Formats: sequence, C-alpha cells, structure tokens
Amino acid sequence: MIQEIRDTLKILPQGPGCYQFLDEKGKIIYVGKAKNLKKRVSSYFNKQQENPKTRILVRKIRQIKYIVVNSEEDTFLLENNLIKELKPRYNVMLKDDKSYPSIVVKNEFFPRVFKTRNIVKDGSKYFGPYTSVAAVEALIEIFRKIYKVRSCRLNLTPENIKAGKFKVCLEYHIKRCEGPCVGNQTLENYNRNISEIIEILKGNISLIEKQIMTEMQHCADNLRFEEAHRLKEKLLLIRNFREKSQVVSNINYNLDVYGFTDDDGAAYINYLHVVNGGIIQAYTFEYKKRLDETPEELLGLGIVEMRQRFGSESKEIIVPFLPDLTLTGVEFTVPQRGDKRKLLDLSEKNVKQFKVDKLKKAEMLNPEQRTTRILKTVQKDLGLKEIPWHIECFDNSNIQGTNPVAACVVFKKAKPSKKDYRHFNIKTVVGPDDYASMAEIIHRRYSRVVNEGESLPQLIVIDGGKGQLHAAAKSLQKIGLYGKIAIIGIAKRLEEIFFPEDSVPIYIDKNSETLKLIQQLRDEAHRFGITHHRNRRSKSQVTSELDQIKGVGKESKKRLLTHFKSVKRIKEASEEEIISVIGKSKAKLIIEHFSDKQDNYNQ
Repeated sequence: MIQEIRDTLKILPQGPGCYQFLDEKGKIIYVGKAKNLKKRVSSYFNKQQENPKTRILVRKIRQIKYIVVNSEEDTFLLENNLIKELKPRYNVMLKDDKSYPSIVVKNEFFPRVFKTRNIVKDGSKYFGPYTSVAAVEALIEIFRKIYKVRSCRLNLTPENIKAGKFKVCLEYHIKRCEGPCVGNQTLENYNRNISEIIEILKGNISLIEKQIMTEMQHCADNLRFEEAHRLKEKLLLIRNFREKSQVVSNINYNLDVYGFTDDDGAAYINYLHVVNGGIIQAYTFEYKKRLDETPEELLGLGIVEMRQRFGSESKEIIVPFLPDLTLTGVEFTVPQRGDKRKLLDLSEKNVKQFKVDKLKKAEMLNPEQRTTRILKTVQKDLGLKEIPWHIECFDNSNIQGTNPVAACVVFKKAKPSKKDYRHFNIKTVVGPDDYASMAEIIHRRYSRVVNEGESLPQLIVIDGGKGQLHAAAKSLQKIGLYGKIAIIGIAKRLEEIFFPEDSVPIYIDKNSETLKLIQQLRDEAHRFGITHHRNRRSKSQVTSELDQIKGVGKESKKRLLTHFKSVKRIKEASEEEIISVIGKSKAKLIIEHFSDKQDNYNQ
C-alpha cells in the first residue's frame, strides 16, 4: 500500500459520503457510497478480497477522494449522479441507466399523482427523487385511498365533462374515486385534496398520520387486526419518507456552488457543479496566503480558476459572501434559505472537512506540530503564562480509610512520561483526610524537586475540587513555589476547573482538546493510584497472617502462596499437603498457629 493511501485512510471521516478511487493517471476508476466512509474504504485494504475484479481494482488505486453528505439516502443519489457523469471503468457493468423515482403532481385539470422517473418541464410539481421505491408506492396508494385521487388518463377539461364524454369506471364503483369525470366532484373540492397532498410531499406528514392512526384504531376496535397491521406498516414507511435530498433536486438548477473557510496561513475553497438539479462534480483546493489577501479576493480567484479548469459556463453562482469579482452575464447569489441554502451548507461542510483533514495529515508528518497546537490551546484556555510542556497531576486513593496512598503522573509534551510517575504512601495523616493528604504529598514532592534541582512543571492538576486545591496551594506557598507554577483543580461531577484564588469555576467545552488532555491526566492518575492502592491492600490482606508465624521465612511463604494461592486454602489444606510443600518442621509451625487461632476463636 502506498503512503498517500495509508495517510488518507487514517484521516477519513466516520460519517456518510461517496468515495472515488483514482489510478496512477489521476483517472476515476470507481465510485462507491458508504454509511461510514472510514470503515467502508478501509475494508478494501484491510483484508484479502475474494472477488478477482476487486483485487485488480485495489491494485490500481493510487489516490482516494471523497465527498461528505448528511444522510445515507444522499449517498445513493450522489453515487448515482457521479457514476452517470464520470462512467468509471469498474462501475459500468454494475449500474443500469435508471434513475431514482420521483412523485409528480401533474399540471392538468383534476391533477393525477403518480410515480415517475422522467422529469418534463410542463409546469407539473415534482418531489424527490427518493431512494425507497416501497415508500413511494405506499404513499401513492394511501393518497388514492384517502384522498381518492384519480388514476385514469382522461382529459378532464370542464368542456369535456359538461359534454358528457366520459363514464365512471371500476375505481368509482369500489369507492377509490369520486367520479369527477361525470361531474360528481367539483374541481375546487378536488384541488383542496391536492393541496394537502402537496403539503405531505413537502414533509408535513402529520395530516396523513392522524388519518391512518384513526383508521388503524377503527380496524382494531372491529377486530380487523390484519388490516390494522397493514396500515401500521404503511405508516412506518411514510414516517421514514424524507422531505428532500441535498444532492439532487427536481428543480432543474444549473449552477456552481462555492464554500469557503480559512485560517492564518491558507484559504480553502470547495466547488460543486450542479446540472439539472444534481451534483455531478465536487472539488476542494487550497490557496496559500502570501500577503494580506481578503476572503473576497481569494474567493474571486478560486471562482475564476475553477471555471477555467472545468470549463463551467453556469450563469448563477452560489457563494457564502459576494466575491471581489465581476463576470459578464453571471449572477452571484448568497442564499438565506431553501434548496440553494442547503447546497451551500453541503459545500461548506465539505470545505471544513478538507481543512480538518489537511491539518491531520500535517500533524501525522510532524507530530510536534500537533503537540504544540494542543498545548498552545491549553495555555490560551487556562490563561497560563507559559506553554505547559511539563504537567503533573495528583490523585488521592483510600478505601474506608485504609492504606491511604497518592499518585503523581507526569505528562511531557502532552504524552505520559511513565518513568517519572511516582507513588506516595501517606505518612503524617491519620484517617481518611483528603485535604491533609494532598497537602502532604505536594509538600513532599516539590520540596524534593527543589532540593535535588530537578525541572519544575509549568502546570499542576489536582484531582479534586476547591478544598483539595486550596490545600495543595498552601503547600506550594510554604515551599515558595506558589505563583511560579500554575495550579488548577478539576471536580469530578461537572468537570469544573477551579483556580486557587477564584471561587467560581470555569467550564471548558466538552469537545475541546484542553478538557480532553486534563481528563486524560486525571484518569491516568486515578488508574495509577488505584493500582498501587490495590496492590498494597492485597499484600497486607494476603501476607499479614503468614508474617505472624515465627520460624516461617520469606521463601517458605512464597512457596505456600504459589501452591495454595491464598491463606484461606492453606488453612483448609491437610497436614500431608503442607508438608509436601515446605517440609515437616515448618508445616508443624503453620498447623499449630492456625489451630491456636481457632481455639481462641471458639473460646
């Protein structure tokens, strides 16, 4: 696998989208869709492909591109568009030329409502396309059943109806049609029903939901359970029926869309080319800033470059703001709502993803860059004087006041430095006093660091709230380090960050890298402290009773515990079994010890 593909696989997003595989000439050889881009694309390279054609495809891949979308359904529609436009070699035999179905409300007297795959510019209203044919058919069937829209193709002009040219058909006799062909239903009444159908197709399905629920209840009350179940299945299909796609529209837009974002050093621009309402091209690129170019200037440059590169002659361009550019016969639009706004949102989503991916790739090549960025963010969020290259975190650990210990973990350049971790057994504090314990370990730790001339951290993190933080700060004052080292406390319940001289905590964004680093420090200190506490407690519980037996040395105790696994099993073992492990004389001492203890207990 070539390095560029390895790097791309590491940064692929987890969401839905379409991916494109390119060969060594930069030609697109395959287009696919995915609910999860990272999992799907990685699967081509993580395992041996059984299909010979797939193995050949994978061998030819030299570059991966992708377009992120908002829903799984949009991946179907975008894939369909791209395959038809690009005709990739490895897709040709797998795809037919059919498009996804739409629902049309025909522009005619007494409009028909039906499924279609052909869009005709005759003033009719089109909704879709939709990826679920079953949902489309269920919805049309319910329209015919509830609203009784006609299914015939008769030319129902007022003149023809008045002339009596038509007769009612079977649909009328089975009560699926009101008979507008013979004047039994007025055009006004029919169009009221059509207006409700259009609202439903726009996404307002509450109207039809209520009617179906009422009919379901009626069927259930009359013990017609099979019919009620069929209605329930239709209702579920309709509830899954979405309003509209962001990547395909039945309004025949022919336009270009540009998304824009930037940072201190570069500007990023995404280009979407829309033909007949469908996205058929997507491209994202970067401009390195040289001087103090404005976003308007950079966007204008990008538009000119894309129109030349892809030969676009679109007369309308969708932009997030007006560029510093004038093109003859071209209109710039900054949409606030509707289909065009959704297209702009999609373009901006892709350009932001490109920016994030670019940063991830740069940080993979230079890990120090990522570390510096994270620690600068910590410095900014906590208002520190220095970048915290060296951070130490402390945690107390005791259970019901027994074996109180504390842990200190050290992070250097935002990574654990395990050789610098330290355990502390609490010496001067009696009972479970977390504040006094924290004061003791901070004093011991930094008195020693000062005496031995070791490097001091730029930040100390205390796992605890105001009380423990105050105790730690007092210890630093006694040593003369308070003010020289930044110190904060993190409370467990709400992830509040406390500062020594401020009673009001700050709350950092839960998704920020600053809070994630502090949480990592806190969790590592807790893990390290609990492990040490467990070992101490376990050691005292398991070996203390054997330590009381005079004449049984360290080697004998080790043999006994290795063989019997616990003191309890030693007590329950027979004399012969103990003799076989440590010999007759020492076995006698152990048996007498446990016998005396049992006698005392019985008395």
